[in-house]
Amino acid sequence: MLDNLTQRLAKVVKTMRGEARLTESNTADMLREVRLALLEADVALPAVRELIAKVREKAMGEAVIGSLTPGQALVGVVQTELAAIMGADLGPDASQLSFATQPPAVILMAGLQGAGKTTTVGKLAKYLREQKKKKVLTVSADVYRPAAIGQLQTVTAQVGADFFPSQPTDKPVDIVLAALDFAKRHYHDVLIVDTAGRLGIDEAMMQEITALHAAVKPIETLFVVDAMLGQDAINTAKAFNDALPLTGIVLTKLDGDARGGAALSVRHVTGKPIKFAGVGEKLDGLEAFDPQRMANRILGMGDILALVEEARKGVDIEAAQDLAHKIKGGGKFDLNDFKAQLGQMKKMGGLAGLMDKLPAQMQQAAAGASMDQAEKQVRRMEGIINSMTAQERSKPELIKASRKRRIATGAGVQVQEVNRMLAQFEQMQGMMKKLKGGGMMKMMRGMKGMMPGMR
Repeated sequence: MLDNLTQRLAKVVKTMRGEARLTESNTADMLREVRLALLEADVALPAVRELIAKVREKAMGEAVIGSLTPGQALVGVVQTELAAIMGADLGPDASQLSFATQPPAVILMAGLQGAGKTTTVGKLAKYLREQKKKKVLTVSADVYRPAAIGQLQTVTAQVGADFFPSQPTDKPVDIVLAALDFAKRHYHDVLIVDTAGRLGIDEAMMQEITALHAAVKPIETLFVVDAMLGQDAINTAKAFNDALPLTGIVLTKLDGDARGGAALSVRHVTGKPIKFAGVGEKLDGLEAFDPQRMANRILGMGDILALVEEARKGVDIEAAQDLAHKIKGGGKFDLNDFKAQLGQMKKMGGLAGLMDKLPAQMQQAAAGASMDQAEKQVRRMEGIINSMTAQERSKPELIKASRKRRIATGAGVQVQEVNRMLAQFEQMQGMMKKLKGGGMMKMMRGMKGMMPGMR
């Protein structure tokens, strides 16, 4: 997201490295780069003007002038103001959902057709069940789009929440009132209402959603907007903000946009906090939005906290502890363990997902490696291990030439690929032996060279 801004700022920091202090001229150079990058990223002009004015004012302050690294100091000012314009100035609780009402708390989802509302309802239901331990009911008031009700029923079932059925012949207000009554009688904590979208703003849609809002009095009214809309996101946000008392914004498809200006524009236009960011197609691809952390990612500082959270969600702690006990107890690291490690990596969002959260310097260090190729390689290695017998997986030393040929045929690969996978396994096995002796530093040295570009 906003990759261009990251690159432009890195360039300016480099050119300012030899400067003794911040001056009007070198600050102006950097602000020009920031302005161009923001405009290229489809950020609304009023938002760009406000950000540039605030950065200029802060950069000329006493706190920065005495800095030994003026380029870095200026990036710090940009980071602070970028976070503020995305909602950090609203306080730490602004992006939290409110449940301060008699259950069920109603969440109304509004937005254009194609913004990803229905998928987002599923993602939000999963988030509330797993992260907030809520009993969730979903309902579709979209009686216009073919298969909309069926789509919501499917995603709701996938995340383990409850679904209230409706018919295309029913009236939207009747549907949501019946769902609300059902939620009360069955002690649901949250009712999420998926509303109808249109391909464009129209009066009938706005009147319908206003009537729905009046009928169920939601505690949260979330505007779902596609991050790839660019300037169009601003007009859509204005229309919904005028029609409804919005409480927050959900940005979808944030990972699919190299420009990503909607994150700054929509927040600036509505004055409402961005509460969630949707990434990827998977139903666990919903992140609570944190302006500070998003500003860090935009500026190439990475998001290590998100990386830790991914690890916590993806890693099976019990399995990791079992492996540690096995190694410490003198057990051998075998191909079953190796396959489990590959699976853990996939659970953490794959290599590309992890790379996105690393600081820019670390991303550059691994720039020579194709993440897509690396992920394909991981899948291929799993296929090779799956072609082995249980005995071969637990005793890899049995795998000689004839077995390798059979395994290669079963996996649909060349024998050389089986050899390569076994060599990587042996490398990992050697590292595990060092871990057994408590040699963590030895193991870290052993990892050097395993990741392309990280020498």
